[in-house]
Amino acid sequence: MNHPLSVIHPEAQIGPGVEIGPFVTIDKNVIIGEGTRIGSNATILSGTRIGKNCNIFPGAVIGAVPQDLKFAGEETTVEIGDNTTIREFATINRGTKAKGKTVIGNNCLIMAYVHVAHDCAIGNNVILVNSVQVAGEVEIDDWAIVGGTTAIHQFVRIGAHVMVAGGSLVSKDIPPYVKAGRERLSYMGVNSIGLRRRGFTNEQIRDIQDCYRVLYLSKLNNTDALAKIESDLPPTQEREVIVSFVRNSQRGIIKGYTHVSEEEE
Repeated sequence: MNHPLSVIHPEAQIGPGVEIGPFVTIDKNVIIGEGTRIGSNATILSGTRIGKNCNIFPGAVIGAVPQDLKFAGEETTVEIGDNTTIREFATINRGTKAKGKTVIGNNCLIMAYVHVAHDCAIGNNVILVNSVQVAGEVEIDDWAIVGGTTAIHQFVRIGAHVMVAGGSLVSKDIPPYVKAGRERLSYMGVNSIGLRRRGFTNEQIRDIQDCYRVLYLSKLNNTDALAKIESDLPPTQEREVIVSFVRNSQRGIIKGYTHVSEEEE
């Protein structure tokens, strides 16, 4: 159902059962999947692809050109999966020639005032809490939760099942399955509660904890810690995910937490 006060380009492809509220603007070269709801005053710009059964709240702007001075008007896209919710006044920019698209997966919750910049790759079941600011070419893997007002530096990668404390400044990669918090941002242990909620067994969680004990508590550098993990710990899927992430990190991973007394400060 299209509200009579909405403005929809005749070349936009609108799926069956889509609800479009008043004062919505939908540009050409837009595809919206069936059952999606577009709230009032939302703006959907050229190059946007929205999946099925999404919920776009009032004031959201999706598909605006990147805030990247290298952008030269190339044809790029924003691709949003199925069953994803984008709350009020969130902004999601399309890609540049670097990757060609900005991607947000299925079953995500992008809360109010979040900004997702060009060429980001957001996985499935990700939650970005209010006012999270995601710079260009950031990768956030499946099931990650990023606390409110967190700022994420360009090119950072956040691993699967990570929980990031609200108000964090993320300038290094965060490996999978962990909690990250404090100032400066540090490893705060394994996200065991979140993992149990998602069906991980106690044995799997212990294997993950064993990997991070070596990585963060053995006082070995990352290269030697990875070698010890591979030689001493059983070859589980979780171990391989951790080792691969750390070994392929381009920015380096967050450090372990080191207590600093008031006298030392």
